[in-house]
Amino acid sequence: MSRGILLNVLLLLFFVASAGECLQAQIVTDSNWVDEVKTVTLYKNGVELESPVLVLGGSDRLLLRFDVLGAEADNYRYRIRHCDSRWQVDDMEPYEFISGFEEGPVDNYNSSFTTLQSYVNYFQYLPGQHSQMLISGNYVVYVYPQDYPDSILFTRRFCVTEESVKAEAVVGVPYDNASIFERREVDVTVENYTEYRGDVLPPMLNPDFFRVVVQQNGRIDNMRQLKFGGYDRGALSFKNHAENIFTCGNTFRYFDLSNIRTAMYNVVQINEYGGEWYALLKPLEDRSDRVFVKEVTLNGGMKVNVWDRTNKQTEADYVYVNFMLPKQYPFMNGNIYVVGDLTQWHLDERSRMEYDVEKKAYTLRLHLKQGYYAYQLLFVPVGETQGRTDVLEGDHYEMNNTYSVYVYYRAPNDRYDRLVGYVRR
Repeated sequence: MSRGILLNVLLLLFFVASAGECLQAQIVTDSNWVDEVKTVTLYKNGVELESPVLVLGGSDRLLLRFDVLGAEADNYRYRIRHCDSRWQVDDMEPYEFISGFEEGPVDNYNSSFTTLQSYVNYFQYLPGQHSQMLISGNYVVYVYPQDYPDSILFTRRFCVTEESVKAEAVVGVPYDNASIFERREVDVTVENYTEYRGDVLPPMLNPDFFRVVVQQNGRIDNMRQLKFGGYDRGALSFKNHAENIFTCGNTFRYFDLSNIRTAMYNVVQINEYGGEWYALLKPLEDRSDRVFVKEVTLNGGMKVNVWDRTNKQTEADYVYVNFMLPKQYPFMNGNIYVVGDLTQWHLDERSRMEYDVEKKAYTLRLHLKQGYYAYQLLFVPVGETQGRTDVLEGDHYEMNNTYSVYVYYRAPNDRYDRLVGYVRR
C-alpha cells in the first residue's frame, strides 16, 4: 500500500470505530474519502451514463470501476449493504437481501500504460458471481483495503426496483402559472397493474405507505419528496404542490480533455510541467442574462475517453484542470460550486471555487482523468444547503433536464423500504 493511502487509512481508522457504525450514523452519498482514489464509476451493464438501477430478478449487473494513483496494485474488497428510502443503512442481514456473498475481493485490475501519472484501474461486477439480489430498495457498496476493513475508501449507491406498480411522470407548466419560463412541474401518478398479483401489493393503494422522491439530473441538494394530492381514477396522484416544481437551469457547460496533445473544446491550453499535465479552461461566463442555446451535453455526466489510444481505461492520463470565473468583486452572501459527476454532485470544499483577489476571479483546480465532462455552476446562499441556478446559469424552460422518480413502499408490518417503481423522464 502506498504511503499516502496508508496515512489516510490510519486517519480514517482514528475517526471511525467501524464501517457499519459510520454508515448507519448518517445518510450515505456517493463519496470519495481518500485523495488517491479517482474516477469512481458505477453503471448498469458497464455502459457509461446508464443509471445503476437493477430490476429485481433480472440478469443485468453493475460494473464498478475506479483508479488508485501509484504504480503498485493493492488488495481491496467490497461490501454491499441495504439502505432505507432515506439512504441510511438499515438492519437487514446479508442473507435477507442477497443470495451468495455480500462481500468479496476486487481482484480485476490493470496498470496504466504510457501515462505520466501511474495508476491502477480496478473493476468488479456487482452483484458478484453466483450472487443475486433478493429484495428491492436502496443499496450502497463500499470499498476498503483488505487489511483495514474498518476504513472506507469510497461509497457508491445503487437501486433495485420491483416494478410492481405502474409509475408515470409528466413534466409540464407549474400549476400556479408563475414563472412559467423558468420553472417546470413534475407530476407523478402511481397505480397497480391491471392484473392484480396478490403477493405484491393490495389492489387499493394506501398513500400512507408510499414515499415518492424526484431527482433532477444527478443533483442531491434539491431532491424532493412529493405530497399526496388525491386519487385520480384509482391511481395515487402526486401533483399540484410546491415540492413538484423545479427551476430549469441552463444547458450544462462542458469541456473535452480527450486529447492532451492539442487543446480541444473549451480548453485554452494544456501543458506538461514537472511530470504532470495541466489544462486551463476557457474563462467561464455569467450566463444568467444570456439567451438560451440548446446543445447536446451529458447533463452533468462524464465519459472517460482518450483520442489517440486504444484502451481508455488504462491509457488515459490525469490532468490538473483549472477553472476560472472572472468577477470584479466576490459574492459576500454565498459561495460558488462546480457541480456534476466530476465532483460527485457535492457542495463541499472540493467543489467550492475560491476567490483570487489578484486575478479578480473565482478559481478551482480538479485532478481529472482524460475524457468529456459536463457541469454547472451553483450559487449557495450563506446558511442554505440548496444551490441556485439563476445567479450564474439562468433558468430556461427549454432546458431538457432528466428527472428520476423513485417510488418506495412500506406497509406497517414490513421490515424494509421496498422500491416498487422507478421511472426517468
